[in-house]
Amino acid sequence: MAYKKTEQYDEEITAGLSANYRQVLGMLGENPDREGLQKTPERLAKAMQFLTQGYQADAHEILNSAKFHEPVSEMIVVKDIEMYSMCEHHMLPFFGRVHVAYIPNGWITGLSKVARVVDVYARRLQVQERLTLEIMNAIKETLQPLGVAVVIEAQHLCMMMRGVQKQNSETTTSAFDGEFHKNPTRTEFLKLISSDLSRR
Repeated sequence: MAYKKTEQYDEEITAGLSANYRQVLGMLGENPDREGLQKTPERLAKAMQFLTQGYQADAHEILNSAKFHEPVSEMIVVKDIEMYSMCEHHMLPFFGRVHVAYIPNGWITGLSKVARVVDVYARRLQVQERLTLEIMNAIKETLQPLGVAVVIEAQHLCMMMRGVQKQNSETTTSAFDGEFHKNPTRTEFLKLISSDLSRR
């Protein structure tokens, strides 16, 4: 029985992108008809649709799909969420870890939904600064917590492969709202995301 993929893509978008990528290959000096490149335009068209699928998702709907009333007012932290995104300036990847915390004000959401919110905004053409704020605002607007905090640590291939070509640089961005503007709360959050509790 032949192997068959089950992924589904918009045929019109795939065809349009494939034609453009085929032209790009030719303009770069390649032969798009050679064996190794014959299916590359279509593969790239599908890959780009996958990598930007966040445009088709709504973070607020995701959070609301698992929104529960709970009388909890202690900090909830989801740390080390894997993140892969595309820099909007050069369309090269940046990747790293996202740490999210919120202090409930009557409502909580499923833990996996926090990670899905990260994907919604990461799977778009992005800058890390805006990505940080979008994640924070989605949680703030949907759950209306006492506070939200987001920290992203990422490496950018646009800095590593081109331009300044610095291989070991890492960019950290943060966004805080509500109770996290207070030093003790913010310090507790930063301590939690930087420690390995399993070793205690």
